[in-house]
Amino acid sequence: MTTLKELAKLLNISVSTVSKALNDSHEISEQTKIRVHELAEKLNYKPNRIAQQLKTNKTKTIGVILPTVINPFFAEVLHGLEKAASKNDYDIIVCLSEENVEKEARSLELLSSGSVDGFIIAVARETQVKAKWDHIESIINRKIPVLLFDRVIQDIVCDKVIVDDFQSVYEATKYLIEKEHRKNILLISNVEELSVGKLRMKGYQQALEEYNLPGEILKLDNEPKVNQVMYDYLKEHNKIDAIISNDHVTGIVAINMARRLGRKIPDDISVIGFGYENTQIISSPKISIIHQKAFEIGEMSIKLLIENLSNEAHELQTIVVPSELKLSGSTKKA
Repeated sequence: MTTLKELAKLLNISVSTVSKALNDSHEISEQTKIRVHELAEKLNYKPNRIAQQLKTNKTKTIGVILPTVINPFFAEVLHGLEKAASKNDYDIIVCLSEENVEKEARSLELLSSGSVDGFIIAVARETQVKAKWDHIESIINRKIPVLLFDRVIQDIVCDKVIVDDFQSVYEATKYLIEKEHRKNILLISNVEELSVGKLRMKGYQQALEEYNLPGEILKLDNEPKVNQVMYDYLKEHNKIDAIISNDHVTGIVAINMARRLGRKIPDDISVIGFGYENTQIISSPKISIIHQKAFEIGEMSIKLLIENLSNEAHELQTIVVPSELKLSGSTKKA
């Protein structure tokens, strides 16, 4: 591998001048910068990452801890994280908590011993349900920056990037009431005990209260036989004329079970689920979605954490990435 010393010798300048030129220092003339960059490119010079880490005490690596990557939302967030990190010359190391608080804590401890500069975390289900987050606060107390996204814990003082969960379901419920004149709207929730699930439920309830309408909530937490439960529920509650699902999968199941019961979508029942544009193509008719901008959440999380890492005077922020109601074949044309 070509070294700084070799570049300096070939250019007949000092090693420090080469280093400053490669780092675009204002102390070096544009002509010298051009000479250095051209030779470095010609000889395929690559900076010594380990030497840089020793010099700056930075790994240029970010630890990412996710509950799962099977969920398309987290997979798309990860895509955004990777793209944004690479663009900013950072690498990421990904660990999966598998919704387990102890595994989340082990991953934090493993990576906090000099492997990463900071963490981006969507907390495990157990972390929220059991209210056990000392392991995260311990990392913050060691002056290692942490950013929480999507599933956040308000009591933890750190940067946060969140979805407008309350407002998005509130607006979707209002749309069904005002534009489609639906009066028996079912909310399906499989994340009821999580922060995002609670906010979505509050948005739904707030909209119904404003119009003095009754509500129906079907809770499916860890329910293994979703299809049968949904079928039985819709068969028994045959006055339901609209459904909002707190995720895209159960929304699509609801469409399929309603059709099995001979109910037309959207004439008899309108359906809106949380999701992403790619998920719309796997349902018939295409499901209307509250589009969570997962890729943008990943990008914003990297941007905010790097800002924290680069600026000692960084002020902690909570950034809300707005969702978008994208209507398709499972709702009526207003």
